[in-house]
Amino acid sequence: MAKTVMVCDCLGSQTVDAEAIGAGSGQQVSRVYRALCQQDAEAAAKAIAAGDVIVACQQESAFFEMLAEELGVDAPGFVDIRDRAGWSDEGAKAGPKMAALVTEGMLNVPAPRAVDVVSEGTCLIVGPGEVVFAVAADLCETLAVTVLQTDTAEPPADRRFDVVRGRLNRAQGALGRFDVRIDGFAQLIPGGRGGFGFSAPRDGAKSACDILLDLTGDRPLFPAPEKREGYLRADPRQPAAVAAEAAKAAQLVGTFEKPLYVRLEPSLCAHSRAEQPACSKCLDICPTGAITSAGDHVAIDPMICAGCGACSALCPSGAISYDAPPVATIFRRLDTLAGAYRKAGGATPRLLVHDSGHGAEMIRLAARFGRGLPADVIPFETDTLAGFGHAEMLAALSCGFAAVDVLLSPRTERDTPAHETALANAIAGRDAVRLLDLADPEALPEALYDVDAASAADPVLPIGTRRQVTRVAAKALQPQGGVIDLPAGAPYGAVLVDTDACTLCLSCVSLCPSGALGDNPDKPQLLFQEDACLQCGLCANICPEQAIALEPRLNLADSALSQQVLNEEEPFACVECGALFGVKSTIEKISEKLAGHSMFANPDALRMVQMCDNCRIQAQYHSENNPFAGGERPRPRTTDDYLAERKSPGPRRDH
Repeated sequence: MAKTVMVCDCLGSQTVDAEAIGAGSGQQVSRVYRALCQQDAEAAAKAIAAGDVIVACQQESAFFEMLAEELGVDAPGFVDIRDRAGWSDEGAKAGPKMAALVTEGMLNVPAPRAVDVVSEGTCLIVGPGEVVFAVAADLCETLAVTVLQTDTAEPPADRRFDVVRGRLNRAQGALGRFDVRIDGFAQLIPGGRGGFGFSAPRDGAKSACDILLDLTGDRPLFPAPEKREGYLRADPRQPAAVAAEAAKAAQLVGTFEKPLYVRLEPSLCAHSRAEQPACSKCLDICPTGAITSAGDHVAIDPMICAGCGACSALCPSGAISYDAPPVATIFRRLDTLAGAYRKAGGATPRLLVHDSGHGAEMIRLAARFGRGLPADVIPFETDTLAGFGHAEMLAALSCGFAAVDVLLSPRTERDTPAHETALANAIAGRDAVRLLDLADPEALPEALYDVDAASAADPVLPIGTRRQVTRVAAKALQPQGGVIDLPAGAPYGAVLVDTDACTLCLSCVSLCPSGALGDNPDKPQLLFQEDACLQCGLCANICPEQAIALEPRLNLADSALSQQVLNEEEPFACVECGALFGVKSTIEKISEKLAGHSMFANPDALRMVQMCDNCRIQAQYHSENNPFAGGERPRPRTTDDYLAERKSPGPRRDH
């Protein structure tokens, strides 16, 4: 549905190319107002009242929402073209970028799936008495507080909260469902005169709470503690930090929506088969410990998952996929930005990937007080920098972006972006992706201006799974094809077989989680489809002859999409019926080794090794030492036998 885009030049501080915006977005664009939030507010009100409006201003969105509420209509949409495009040393040339940003702003992004988390306000405060008693006194009117005192300071007479002593041995869970184990647990005895006493300490006490406030000053109870919802910690020697965390705890009462950041398809997971280890990339990279081994696949605790997206970027099979929003939405946004930029007259844009916190603030400060972003650099906001992996980077390049820069946040784990950047550059055949680790807003424009960007590839549409998009993008970026060498740990590659060592036992085929390895039911062959290989390493781990090695690479030839023969041998012909079975070299080797064994001294026994299944059973059945033979079967008794016994004078048999 066509919308009207309301634009203004913010008191003449930016140049707005309404014609370029209309050409790129395909929408109707208003005349360029001077200040829609001030003297031109009446024009804004009329447009909002008419409906289907996008206001090209994010800063004053609260004003326009209030205006819509007064008019009794739905609030308009918003898109920022000022901080991200207009306020720039190259603002006069930013028309195509504005068109791209407006077009992207009109996309319908699906809301993430979510579950309700209920916190009833049960709070456990852990730490030395001098600190925790004061915090408990402040919070006990809001929360149901229990203090776990880690020292022997005299507890106060205030009985509005419970006091116990002990050591927190273990904690599990997240907001609304923490489970704790306490050693040296001693409960306060409220009766008697004088100071309070405590019960005899005991280990292994268990309890549960909704909120866990850690004021011990010791090591965190959880990995990546800042990502564990409901777990708050502060240095007890810093009163301001303690007060800030206590204030946060007071707000954690009620029902909250917890996004379900990722989807898991266990059948695709290549974690293990038959208790043999394979891929563990997600387990190794998860900062919160939300991913655990669950047999042949992994399991994800959605209550602990903080949505960093690293597991999705690294998963070779697609068993884990980011879902807030889905990766298909990311691909659609990239294609929309690049397509609208070209429609508006732009040539080769560059992409700047950033988060909604640190990165967005850096862009705003650089725009307001510095040079702003270059006209060809299009910002792309995402909540998961670690989840913007090689597939997304290559999709951007294949959509028509000449380069991709990822602006890291101080809280972003570096391992995954570094690995994915190296992989994307290897596949692209050039250093098209950079990581920008900057904290100074003035340094951001300096890193983006005066950069010689390479020409963009002919655009292709990024549709399909991450593996499919990667392959299509690679062929677009390297049209000459061939085999691309990849860094270690890449999820694409070949299986190399030492044919001299391989016995074609096919144990690798039976356990391959992706079906990349196969066999031929008609003759001894080991088949391999390179495009399906995950490089999980399971085949190499279980090969009894150590005949398998892995080679990380991306084969762009069409032959990678079909099965190729890695090893084959001539089958053995049954010495009885001539039926083909097994592997000739293996049967001959077994016969040679068993020839001197006492159990095979009889030539007939050794001959059975050279028979097919059916002939071997027949030979065993008819042999002198038939293992299936039993004693002679007794003759069935008949009525005549019973009558004859009655007539005979001998003793009768009781039956």
